[in-house]
Amino acid sequence: MSLTEQREGIEAGRLDMFVDGAFAFILTLLLIGGESIPDSTDKLLSMLGGIPAFAVCFFQIAFFWHGHVRWRKRCHSADSTGRWLSLLLVFFAMIFVYPLHMVYSGAFNSLSGGLLPSDFQMTGGPADMRALFVCFGLAYACMAGTLTLLFLHAAKSATKRGFNNLDARREMRIWSVPATIGLASALTALLLPLSAPGWVWSIPGFMYSLLFLIGPVVNRFNRRYARA
Repeated sequence: MSLTEQREGIEAGRLDMFVDGAFAFILTLLLIGGESIPDSTDKLLSMLGGIPAFAVCFFQIAFFWHGHVRWRKRCHSADSTGRWLSLLLVFFAMIFVYPLHMVYSGAFNSLSGGLLPSDFQMTGGPADMRALFVCFGLAYACMAGTLTLLFLHAAKSATKRGFNNLDARREMRIWSVPATIGLASALTALLLPLSAPGWVWSIPGFMYSLLFLIGPVVNRFNRRYARA
């Protein structure tokens, strides 16, 4: 291994440790226990009621973190483009954690009829729903879009080095789906009239069920590559 390759490996390792540490810190912001240890059974039960929302939030953060892990497997170089895009992903993740918690804690509180606790209270009605879904959708789209750019960069790097870029291109298309859905959800929330019935405001949230389209997108890409 040359000196340049050793240096790139060290720089890539330091970047990955920083990203991993940042995502670990983000997860601590979602801890169901909050800032204090419960001193009564009622407080304990209330905190345990936050487990469903915490579990979904944990999965969402892990989803994006694992995307970065998969990117590193396909891009071993430590250049400035990969470094800045990785830092941008962390930046968006630290913004995303707040609307993420608010959306899911509010959703579980509503679906359970108030049995599951939520610190988030919407006092502005539809205006609050619009602001929340727009913030959530934009942050979601920015994180997925950053991963799309990371895999695009990995595909270009593989091509320059004479390697097969099929996996990177496939991942790029995978992440373009949640990026598009996040933007579409934010745009839908922005365009909905404030006078719309309450149930209509669930549409921006239900749009994330379209993530199942990732499978058909990947299958279509595989078929096109097989024909080529």
